[in-house]
Amino acid sequence: MPRESVMEIKTVNRNRIYRMIYQNPRISRPELCHRLGLSMPTVMQNVRYLQDRGLVEEGGSLDSTGGRKAVALTCVKDARTAVGLDLTANHISGVLVDLEGGILAESREKRAFAVSGEYADALAGVVRDLIGKAAAPAERVLGVGVSMPGTFSADGGLMLDSRVLRMQNLRCAELSKSISLPCVFCNDANAAGFAEVWDVQSPSDALYLSLSNTVGGAILLGGQLYKGENQRGGEFGHIPVERDGKRCYCGKKGCLDAYCSATVLSELAGGSLPAFFRELREGAPKARIAWADYLDNLAAGVDILRMAFDCPVILGGYVGAYMEDQLEELRGRLAYLNRFDRDGGYVRVCRYRTEASAVGAALIHVQAFVNSI
Repeated sequence: MPRESVMEIKTVNRNRIYRMIYQNPRISRPELCHRLGLSMPTVMQNVRYLQDRGLVEEGGSLDSTGGRKAVALTCVKDARTAVGLDLTANHISGVLVDLEGGILAESREKRAFAVSGEYADALAGVVRDLIGKAAAPAERVLGVGVSMPGTFSADGGLMLDSRVLRMQNLRCAELSKSISLPCVFCNDANAAGFAEVWDVQSPSDALYLSLSNTVGGAILLGGQLYKGENQRGGEFGHIPVERDGKRCYCGKKGCLDAYCSATVLSELAGGSLPAFFRELREGAPKARIAWADYLDNLAAGVDILRMAFDCPVILGGYVGAYMEDQLEELRGRLAYLNRFDRDGGYVRVCRYRTEASAVGAALIHVQAFVNSI
């Protein structure tokens, strides 16, 4: 067998072993052999390789099945870290995550978006502060992922259009020029959706509906993002839910965004979304009426998505973080609208309630690293 083929097989086996340990936090060497169909010498050699590089460690013993207790293997979750930034019109949010997507440090500061040296320096400062706050070794930081509300070129090097940021054809390097780490750029809703499915062992289909100050989303097919022919896949905020209805920022009327953005609710409580939900919990009549209208429109939009894609819908964004206690009320509306589903059980709430876009952007680096082992 050619040397190149032998090396390829070794690399594939090493990655399969690492990914199996990564996906199963406590697994033994014999179990790796059984599940991957590999010999014990192959497993032993590769586990030793991963241990020598600080990626895998022994973590106690597993329950005995009658013989000697097997030693458990687990991934060293902080062996590498990654930074995620989420840029909005008025804020910079940042996180530092480990290899499991756990947040080690986070920050949020008010700063108006701008294409300037000062803004680029501010982004670099946020990155440094996050790494310092978590005392993370700089050499272990994989890179920086940056999410923004807009559409991007296929290679992520150019932000083609962002009505929210009022930008077109922006070279992303202008924003990352002060950051010394590798940077990738992506749409904010796509990043948040990716955070929901990136580590799922059995890739599945799902839709992510982001209910923030604008409404967006992501289409996840087989665990991978579907961006569409023009990189605009998942623009759910511009689904029409009412003919000749409210004016949307895109210029059309009746878009879901005009009825289900977070600002629809926060503007009723002095610009504070937490204050709105506090009033709702206290039973304020004005909040209850507004919430009923909001759910009616949200149900109409979700029903369209369900009929079009026939897969689970994940609610995220600012409003999604508050939906856990309101889910049954929404599901009741969905069951009434959709005669093909007995209930609205296909809708669930996101697992990342805060800074989902920043986390998802960071996880792009994590996934690339895991795939490269």
